[in-house]
Amino acid sequence: MSDTQFDAALDILRRLNPTALQENLKNLIELQPKLAQDLLSSVDVPLSIQKDPTHSHREYLCCDYNRDIDSFRSPWSNTYFPELSPEDLQDSPFPSAPLREMEILANDSFDVYRDLYYEGGISSVYLWDLNEEDFDGHDFAGVVLFKKTQSDHSNWDSIHVFEVTASPSTPDSFDYKVTTTIILHLDKTKNDQDSNMMLSGNLTRQTEKDVAVDMSRPLDVISTSHVANLGSLIEDIESQMRNLLETVYFEKTRDIFHQTKNAAIASSAEVNKGAHAEIIKGLQSL
Repeated sequence: MSDTQFDAALDILRRLNPTALQENLKNLIELQPKLAQDLLSSVDVPLSIQKDPTHSHREYLCCDYNRDIDSFRSPWSNTYFPELSPEDLQDSPFPSAPLREMEILANDSFDVYRDLYYEGGISSVYLWDLNEEDFDGHDFAGVVLFKKTQSDHSNWDSIHVFEVTASPSTPDSFDYKVTTTIILHLDKTKNDQDSNMMLSGNLTRQTEKDVAVDMSRPLDVISTSHVANLGSLIEDIESQMRNLLETVYFEKTRDIFHQTKNAAIASSAEVNKGAHAEIIKGLQSL
């Protein structure tokens, strides 16, 4: 695969209707199968929802980071659904045992965050090791996912992919790198007036921050510190992203609406002015 082909594919996706992103992505992969892996790992699509049949059918979010073949790992039971064959399961990615404990803590913590900030929706957290040894307090990565869906087909998808590595310059300091993508889709339809309004798009930002963590503490305390630091960082990022979306999407949409409305009013006034002139001209000729 050449970089030119990959860049061209991304360029095409940026110019196509964002509401059909998944279909367009599928068509590009069919045209050029060699681009599949890079496109799937680079292009964020709306999150899908699946239920864990072994954990009271609790819902979890599916993305490329918890996917293996055509199955998705549940953060609640650490099991892939649909179930994989024993041969495929041997090669399936799982977090190490210590990191899995941290993943459980992160899911419980961000579930509280979701309830407070989203007042509904679904959240999922997936972690993976960055080295071959078991998690020892650093060098790990993961993704924090949020999805809120309204009954009128409006969706908010929040995807935070992060990496935590030990800072090479400062002892007991860690570098948190977060890439955040917000996918927004608003669909308002009024059947009685036969009118609708649709707004769709995405916004991506990268954030990096160094935070100190006391590595002399037990591993469970270190894990709690990492989850707290990530929570604080994601809280700040989402607040900034919401403000950006309000400015980029809603303010611009409001400006376009007012310009269109004013143009229609001006056009109507011009027509009425011409009609009035014709009536006056007719009366004067009597």
